[in-house]
Order: sequence, then C-alpha cells, then structure tokens
Amino acid sequence: MAETTLRVSKIKYGTVIDHITGGHALDVVKILGITGRTNGIVLIAMHVASKQLGIKDIVKVEGRELKPEEVDKIALLAPHASINIVHDYKVVDKKQVKLPEIIQGIVKCGNPACISNSNEPVKPKFYIKSQEPLIIGCHYCGYIMEKQDILKQF
Repeated sequence: MAETTLRVSKIKYGTVIDHITGGHALDVVKILGITGRTNGIVLIAMHVASKQLGIKDIVKVEGRELKPEEVDKIALLAPHASINIVHDYKVVDKKQVKLPEIIQGIVKCGNPACISNSNEPVKPKFYIKSQEPLIIGCHYCGYIMEKQDILKQF
C-alpha cells in the first residue's frame, strides 16, 4: 500500500483549528459565521486520520483570529481542539480549548419556562454534568441538555 500525504496549503495569517471532533468542521464554520460569501480563504478538511482521535476535522481561516466566545463555543463541540494562531506562515501561539466548568451566556436553556428565557435580565448559566458525552445542566431550573440540543442553537 502506498503511503499517502495530506496536502493543504499553508495560510499566511489567521487561525488553524485542529483536532476538531470528526464530523464537526461544518459546525465550527457555522459558529464562526463563515458563509462562503466573503473573500477570505477557508480550508476545511474532514475525517482526516488522527493518532489521538482516530479521525479529526481541521478548519483553516485566513485573515482572522478567534474571539474568546467563539473558542468557548468550539470547546462545547470539540473539547480536544487546538487553536493555532499563524503569522507570516508560522504558528506563533498554540492553545488547547478548555471546556469551562460554568457556561454563561453562550447557550440558551431549552426549557421555555426557565427564568433565563423570560424578560428578566438573567443570563443563561449551565454547569458541565459530563464532558463526554457532553451533558450540561441549567443553573436556574436544572434542565438537562445534550450536545445535539446545543448544536441546534448554533
């Protein structure tokens, strides 16, 4: 069997999101608000072989760095992802995403009767019940949400 090599062009300036849970690259692109209607280069690799994960996805975004709230959303979907900041074709900063113990203001509670869904000035707040599979619980009403419930909001 011949050895194969994955060839994806380097980016000059921007962000590479690596080790995304297989099958979630398009969810990451959606979180970043990338529609394909702008001029920035976006490279998406899906179901790439990975020693660490078995399979992984990769997203490269030319010309931008991620906002902290975008990184937090990515952590919900891909807790093993790494964020690489690239300047002049070189990685200048590399961070592992970290799933916060408390998720605030990122996800809405799925319980319509929850106080966080009322007109009260209350930000949704969740606690991590399980990282894999992802399960979160609402601070206010105890409502439990899973990864697929969260994906519907992005």
